[in-house]
Amino acid sequence: MLNYDPLACLPSSEELPDSDDTPVDNELQDLIPGLLKALLAIAWAERMDWFFGVDMGIYYDPDLAAIVPDGFLSLGVERFYDENLRPSYVLWEEKKLPILVLEVVSKTYRGEYSTKKAEYARLGILYYVVYNPFRRRKPRLEVYKLVNNIYELHDGNPVWLPEIGLGIGIERGTYLGIPREWMYWYNQQGQRFLTPEEDKKLAQQKAQQAEQKAEQAEQKAQQAQQENQLLRERLRSLGIDPDSLS
Repeated sequence: MLNYDPLACLPSSEELPDSDDTPVDNELQDLIPGLLKALLAIAWAERMDWFFGVDMGIYYDPDLAAIVPDGFLSLGVERFYDENLRPSYVLWEEKKLPILVLEVVSKTYRGEYSTKKAEYARLGILYYVVYNPFRRRKPRLEVYKLVNNIYELHDGNPVWLPEIGLGIGIERGTYLGIPREWMYWYNQQGQRFLTPEEDKKLAQQKAQQAEQKAEQAEQKAQQAQQENQLLRERLRSLGIDPDSLS
């Protein structure tokens, strides 16, 4: 009996375009999701069931162009380590919707609060995160969760995402030597994950502290040895054999 696989007729990720050839008009659209990806690579170094895409096409229909969020997170998918990695994210291959998509608003409005929001809701993506660094009167970070096919805004900073097991929020910090407001992942206690630079600096500080403690311990041992030697000499000067007291 012939088994028919309809997915076999669909194009693969290697055959589909891996870019929409549209340059980002704001460097933050690359740096902010790039930082989130770098933080996950540290926090989830041992996990092999996640993928974070940056400015990568998500194909959900072979007859339509890909959607290209600034960043997205998928869980329950293979974490590739081969040299070619993923050229794009193809739903009929991955069989997993992204659980979160991120849009960083630039000065050129691209429908982040309207058409893109509606499209992500229609696809069924659970979390939609929008960061607008140019806002002054309204919150710059908005985290939406899909409830009954409608995105509901969640208040707070950071916002806990139980299905992911992380929080997401914004605060001032330094990344790549740039001091500004950045987006970070947080643990359930509200503590943000350290950037690669901060993680390296912390490791160096711990190594320096350990070295200082070792030096202090050595100095104390030498001091104790010197005091013991002085005591022995004092006892001898009094005609007492120090070894006889041990």
